Amino acid sequence: MKFVELIHNPKAGEGENTMTEIVALLKEEGYDCSYSSTPELEEGKKFTKEVDLVVIAGGDGTVRKTATYLLGSRLPLAILPMGTANNIAQTLAIKGGYRNIIRHWKDSKSVSFDVGKLEGLKKQTFFLEGLGFGVFPKLMDEIHSQKKNNGTPEENMRAALELLREIVLTYKARPCTIEIDDARYTGTYILVEVMNISSIGPNLRLVPYANPGDGEFEVVLIAESQRDQFAEYLQRKIRGVEEPVFFSILKAKRLKILWEGKRVHVDDTFITLDEPTEIDITLQPGGLSFLAGEEYGPEKGK
Repeated sequence: MKFVELIHNPKAGEGENTMTEIVALLKEEGYDCSYSSTPELEEGKKFTKEVDLVVIAGGDGTVRKTATYLLGSRLPLAILPMGTANNIAQTLAIKGGYRNIIRHWKDSKSVSFDVGKLEGLKKQTFFLEGLGFGVFPKLMDEIHSQKKNNGTPEENMRAALELLREIVLTYKARPCTIEIDDARYTGTYILVEVMNISSIGPNLRLVPYANPGDGEFEVVLIAESQRDQFAEYLQRKIRGVEEPVFFSILKAKRLKILWEGKRVHVDDTFITLDEPTEIDITLQPGGLSFLAGEEYGPEKGK
């Protein structure tokens, strides 16, 4: 019998009722398990037994908090999505009910997941999803200050998309310089995102075929001249229409970015910059390992 360490964010899902259900499903599929909450991990709790699989029940933030303690451990991770956006789970094609997800683990392949190492920021040292500047960190700041995150996941997603569209239409574009290998790119942008997965925020699929284990980041650039195109994409999403959108994308394993704005995000963390900041980003191949969904394939990036 395989032993599972179940990690749960107490604020996600329906608390202990959800955990009781998940533990029962795990036992039905032949897993023994123990339980830890993300606050307990942050306080330094250690796993009590030799673990075969770490199961993360929560959203993207919970995945990141767990990864903080497991980077380089080579323990396989499995996700039971409970967040609003679940961008990491979507990239790995993890979907469906918990019973079906758990049942699939026995046949699931473990896939490599790269990590971004950061130099130039005081507290944040790595990312799983992405790092970016412009309208998206502005959105995070607005949601936090207005406390617009108290509805259902569907209501929160729609509200975020509507607010982001308003920001896109009025945001003042900022100068940015990007160095990749020997190439140098300069321009004025409303969004710059270094992405490791296919989507950010309210499921903005800016890199539909991203593969988080391919040893490269995708750097998405949305120039001031593309403001209306981006706003139209958001309007379609608000109406429930999901269509591919394609902006300028650069490939990189290592890069430097000098941003002259005041905001940056690292995964789901918003940071205020006191001055123009240069950030050095290096890809760390295979820093984590996840069980992927049935439809995941590197050739499709999902």
